[in-house]
Amino acid sequence: MSKPLKYAVFGSGSWATAIVKMLCENQQEIGWYMRSVYIKEHLLKEQHNPSYLSSVEFHTEQLKLSNDINEMAAYADVLIFVIPSAFMHSELEKLTYNIQDKIVVSAVKGIIPETGKLVGEHLHDVYKIPLDNIAVISGPCHAEEVALERLSYLTISCIDAVKAQCIADALSSDYIKTKISDDVIGTEYAAMLKNIYAIAAGIAHGLGYGDNFQSVLMSNAIREMKRFIKKMHKMKRNINNSAYLGDLLVTGYSVFSRNRMFGNMIGKGYTVKSAQMEMSMIAEGYYATKSAHVLNEKNKKKTQLPIINAVYEILYEGKTLKKCFKN
Repeated sequence: MSKPLKYAVFGSGSWATAIVKMLCENQQEIGWYMRSVYIKEHLLKEQHNPSYLSSVEFHTEQLKLSNDINEMAAYADVLIFVIPSAFMHSELEKLTYNIQDKIVVSAVKGIIPETGKLVGEHLHDVYKIPLDNIAVISGPCHAEEVALERLSYLTISCIDAVKAQCIADALSSDYIKTKISDDVIGTEYAAMLKNIYAIAAGIAHGLGYGDNFQSVLMSNAIREMKRFIKKMHKMKRNINNSAYLGDLLVTGYSVFSRNRMFGNMIGKGYTVKSAQMEMSMIAEGYYATKSAHVLNEKNKKKTQLPIINAVYEILYEGKTLKKCFKN
């Protein structure tokens, strides 16, 4: 790009905090929007997020903190949204500043429930963001391992390769390796779907299924993901690349996976409501399950999605866990 870009992150959860940490490796100043006045004030005083990744200490002179979404939208050239999909629509409705000329990046990993659209699609349709100004950040990469500065990998997807590389460079460091892709829609769907499969893996673990079953479940999941994404956006892609298979595996197997944790609680007998109340973080896969099911139902020729259908029946129709998994 002709001039250095200013970056802003929207959201205050663990993944948002991790992305701010990554940007701090390369940027002199990073904008950071959060709804909570308490988190903002705590960050300024104690140099860490009190709610997520509290071990990560920031140099607050690098941070431009704000509780005003429009102030932050006006400040930055690149807007990175890391707000849970369930709250994305209501947060975006606060925008009065025109973001049409901004580079907008989704790190949301879910579908906006109110519209049934990917975040990128929603931004393009509602806020008229040009397609070549929309990017997606995908893994495999857990926020907790970023906090520990363990070697991790990101894929930055954008149809404009120059912009994708610019964002990738801003996030790269000794412990963060990046690659770029032009499969914006495919990687965003993959980021959504892997959370559903992680719930399935968690349910299986909660029910007492072992590693043998888990390996079969994951191998079936990547084939199911391939069918779903191909139906939604047909293009040449290698489903075994890290943005698809790698992200699926780390989310399905890792002890850091909130979606697997949520599924494990369901498998052990928790109700959906009680599991949600006990978790301090949002399990995006819960909302993604309904969105994926609805999207497939809208197709004249439905895709075979036995794993997604089983998770949907368990979470939304209250069907017997063991019977669903046996089927």
